[in-house]
Amino acid sequence: MAVAAWLLVAASLLFVSSVSADSKNNPADKLVSVLNSNRTASKLPALEDNPGLGCIALQYIKAYQGRCDEVGGSDAKKPSDAEFAQTFAPNCGVQVSTLRLITSRLLGCQSEYVTASEAFSSILMRNERGLQILRSKNHTEVGAAVSGTDGGAPYFWCVLFSGGKSNNSFVLEGGEAKKQHPGCFSGTNDDCSGAHRHQIFGGALTIGISVAVGLAFGL
Repeated sequence: MAVAAWLLVAASLLFVSSVSADSKNNPADKLVSVLNSNRTASKLPALEDNPGLGCIALQYIKAYQGRCDEVGGSDAKKPSDAEFAQTFAPNCGVQVSTLRLITSRLLGCQSEYVTASEAFSSILMRNERGLQILRSKNHTEVGAAVSGTDGGAPYFWCVLFSGGKSNNSFVLEGGEAKKQHPGCFSGTNDDCSGAHRHQIFGGALTIGISVAVGLAFGL
């Protein structure tokens, strides 16, 4: 019965993701669009797409330096809390005083590039824990990023959630993030194809989903 229920939920996620993709050429924006479509389909409010948080998500990916084996499994690692204030925020132009609690994260990595809807349904929503994160009522805003490694595989997908308010959280100096390369992040309304210069096909390397990064800046 539980397996049947999960398959039904997974099928509904695939359906929503297939009809909700954004038309902009930015896979990170499209990932947020798919995520919000699935939240509203579950009678939950859409999350504010915060570009400062999106840029932080791209910095989060870069911290792995292409090491897929550190995303999930027994060797899983995550950037230290200190890196958010010392490295990620300055690299993005985010005002450190406006960093807020990261309520959850979704992080995936594999050797094959896929579309935002495919990444959402087959990588980030692979199990019940992913659904719990998606449907949490603790989130108010989101930032997503997609990036390859030196223009190729492996490819990373990262979604960071926060409970902050968009007018005073992850605020960008001058209202614009510093240029980032490679990779794309959400919230800019800009076209971006920097996540995948070359689509390299192969088997999945590793996929990791974690929660409660546990940062508490400026609360």
